[in-house]
Amino acid sequence: MYPEIDMSRLEAIEGEVRQLSADELKRFRDWFYQFDADAWDRQIEADVHAGKLDKLIEKAVRDDDAGRTTEL
Repeated sequence: MYPEIDMSRLEAIEGEVRQLSADELKRFRDWFYQFDADAWDRQIEADVHAGKLDKLIEKAVRDDDAGRTTEL
């Protein structure tokens, strides 16, 4: 399911995170949240450009045209 992971590198990162102070951990958490959100946005954009979401978009448009959606 996941590509091969260098566990020693991951364990080193985990060890470093465990040693952060409360303030450092908060700053790291804030940074990582933004980093992860940006990565997600890039992946969605790549999937859209590759046409991977075309069928879902077409179905959503059909459902909306047929009145099977709810306005937010």
